[in-house]
Amino acid sequence: MTANTTLPPRPAMPLAGAHQQEAHQQAPPDPAYRQPAAQHLAPPVARPAQDRLPRLLPPDPATSASFRDHLGRFGGLPYRGGPRLLIAQVEAAGLTGRGGAAFPVHRKLTAVASQRRRPVVVGNGAEGEPASNKDKTLLWNSPHLVLDGLQLAAEAVGADRACLYLHRHQGLHARLAAALAERAAAGLDRVRVGLVEAPPRFLAGEESALVSKVSGAAARPRFKQPPVFERGVDGRPTLVQNVETLAHLALIARYGAAWFRGLGTATEPGTMLCSLLQADGRAGVVEVAIGHPVPGVLGLRTDVQAVLCGGYHGSWLPVAEAARLQLSNAALKPAGAFVGAGVLIALPAEKCGLVETARVARYLALESAGQCGPCHNGLPRIAGALGDLAGRPDPGTRASLERWAGLMTGRGACHHPDGTVRFVRSALTVFRDEISAHELGRCTASDHRPFLPLPGDAPIDESGWR
Repeated sequence: MTANTTLPPRPAMPLAGAHQQEAHQQAPPDPAYRQPAAQHLAPPVARPAQDRLPRLLPPDPATSASFRDHLGRFGGLPYRGGPRLLIAQVEAAGLTGRGGAAFPVHRKLTAVASQRRRPVVVGNGAEGEPASNKDKTLLWNSPHLVLDGLQLAAEAVGADRACLYLHRHQGLHARLAAALAERAAAGLDRVRVGLVEAPPRFLAGEESALVSKVSGAAARPRFKQPPVFERGVDGRPTLVQNVETLAHLALIARYGAAWFRGLGTATEPGTMLCSLLQADGRAGVVEVAIGHPVPGVLGLRTDVQAVLCGGYHGSWLPVAEAARLQLSNAALKPAGAFVGAGVLIALPAEKCGLVETARVARYLALESAGQCGPCHNGLPRIAGALGDLAGRPDPGTRASLERWAGLMTGRGACHHPDGTVRFVRSALTVFRDEISAHELGRCTASDHRPFLPLPGDAPIDESGWR
């Protein structure tokens, strides 16, 4: 394994769910890798109890990347012996994608397995969302569980090529390369896995952008005709699955659909990893059962004014409303929100939600690929108007924002304009009182330091897509 440089630990966050235990952290190998403290609950037994957590994260970070420890906990790979044989079990489990879209995994597997040409399988660990750390945490702490899922997905669709796609980070790449070498020496994997480096762009992990990059071109999204399950990497049918989804797949293959459904809800079974940012600035990653109350996951307190659910393509919710909801799409949808990739942020009462939203909107506009009208023209205008609104706006600024946002939905080359508009429109509703204050020339915030995380060195030129 690669050498470890230990960083000072962050304060432990409250754990979500039952079986509360001491929190642990696996420090990254260099200071550039700003991983939050991973939270862990009681470890599974040989065949884990249905009400036991964690499922994905190891109980002891000191052995988290150990191949020997992984085999001791989970055993070898439960290959089925041919394509499609795992798909029925995945369907019975009700597994949905954990990358944000929550698409049924069995339908993706079936669509790719039904193509005539041999498919390619890609594990997507390119976490472009600045507020999300769950995939990096999972890859660092449980690399072999992700790689198990990648192999099982390859068998399920009949793929002869697989790769893992993740953002540039020397320490994490070295850790995964070492894990792959151990597996190759043990003869565990049937399909060779390559590591592909994603550029540091917000949209680099979008499905069509990923396919473009793995095929050797720039990581730009494209209009999805034909879909990637028909023509993806190098023109071949391609299965793209988030790395957390693959880790769940590896557990379902071992323990079955009934075990997986032992946590979560009837319509949204299982657990999920959540990236949290609390009002006091503490950040962390927790594994929780879907359907857990939002206050129990995020630790809402009286010093919170709003909750951002789903990250920067998600929605703001007033704290009183968020406090009544559960972490599931069924519960959040009536409120105009969704689980997404599991980002939950508690905005402190002393911050200006309008100013914070304007900062992020400008970042999102700069991160667009600029290939369609909504991105090239719409997002910059919306970001500029929101910046004006966060200052001292003209009387018609708010109405113009609403009108422009209504013209953009569903017209982009990818979902970036839709997600950005969702984020902005929710802010116009939740922070309406703050907007009125700004229109009168004052801001109610007492602390003007930036709160929502943004990368400090995001590339904004053409070279950033390579």
